[in-house]
Amino acid sequence: MAEKTPLSVALIVKDEARNLPDCLRSVAFARQIVVVDSGSGDGTLRIASEFGCEVFSEAWRGFGPQKQFAVDRCREEWILVLDADERIPPETARVIRQIIESPGDANGYSFPRKNFFQGRWIRHAGWWPDRVVRLFRRGKGRLTEAAVHEAIAVEGQVEILEAPIEHWTEGDLGRILRKIDRYSSLGAEEALAAGRRSTIWSAVLRAKWTFFQDYLLRGGFLDGPQGLTLAVTDAVNKFFKYAKLSQMGRRKAKQAREGRIPPPPGALD
Repeated sequence: MAEKTPLSVALIVKDEARNLPDCLRSVAFARQIVVVDSGSGDGTLRIASEFGCEVFSEAWRGFGPQKQFAVDRCREEWILVLDADERIPPETARVIRQIIESPGDANGYSFPRKNFFQGRWIRHAGWWPDRVVRLFRRGKGRLTEAAVHEAIAVEGQVEILEAPIEHWTEGDLGRILRKIDRYSSLGAEEALAAGRRSTIWSAVLRAKWTFFQDYLLRGGFLDGPQGLTLAVTDAVNKFFKYAKLSQMGRRKAKQAREGRIPPPPGALD
């Protein structure tokens, strides 16, 4: 058996039995794989344990804090953060091993991400190269606190790589709708906490602009039926995020008028 690379892989999961085996096989070269589960009811925990991962159970904290919880349990000098529906292709694994064997001055590395939807590599509407920072020296990178759309902030130089990460995004429309419901709620809560406001009409306008931008201006139509589906789902997600923000804002203003919470600045104008 080939010697493992001194690399820690950090994963957060919940009900990822369909995706996890391929993900874990793609990083089998890593010395440590940390899996943080937030209440799976399928075979996720069994799969992770059988693969030899270090498994932790932790109540959901939000994407950024949950991933940081996983990173904090990594021991190796280099850490790779992945999602369960992502894969490290063999050529990218070779690049990662070379970096770790002969490290340069960079403390972090960004990868282009190849997003696949319903079997098709999506190359337009901002889906390629979809660059993300995922590999960094332990102690030199940290997840942002964002509940959704988190990122890795690296202290020092970040080098750009051309070796890709593969992302096999959800293709089942029923699951996509459930994901939209979850992500739009998180996004609305985050926007409300930042003091942003919305109306139902601005939600409609944002959704229309999102579809026009994704499908026409950014070339989503070149990705066939999959490109059309993604433009529609992106617009739906945008509508519900800002429609929910409008609803939350009205609810908060009502609570302030009734004296149940302090009124935010301008809420009662």
